[in-house]
Amino acid sequence: MKVRIYKPAKTAMQSGQGNTREWTLEAEPSPKELDPLMGWTSSRDTMQQIRLRFDTLDEAKAHAERNGWQYTVEQPHARHIRPKAYADNFAFNRIGRWTH
Repeated sequence: MKVRIYKPAKTAMQSGQGNTREWTLEAEPSPKELDPLMGWTSSRDTMQQIRLRFDTLDEAKAHAERNGWQYTVEQPHARHIRPKAYADNFAFNRIGRWTH
């Protein structure tokens, strides 16, 4: 079975770094089947419903190797955070006018 290990990105609704510090291990998606009677989409692979979280990348790799799974690691992208302050809106060296 193929799995991927990654650090989830923060959602657009979050301002903090919640749920982004742990590594997540989840199965690669398998092909879906179409039920001939009802037309529902289904899959026999129940591992798609499982997400495992680990504190470190090494723990996630060790778990995948212990179970004999092939894994791919997706490294997180580094964010550049520019420090801001509310007082910068009123600075004398501000470029551009301050308007209401």
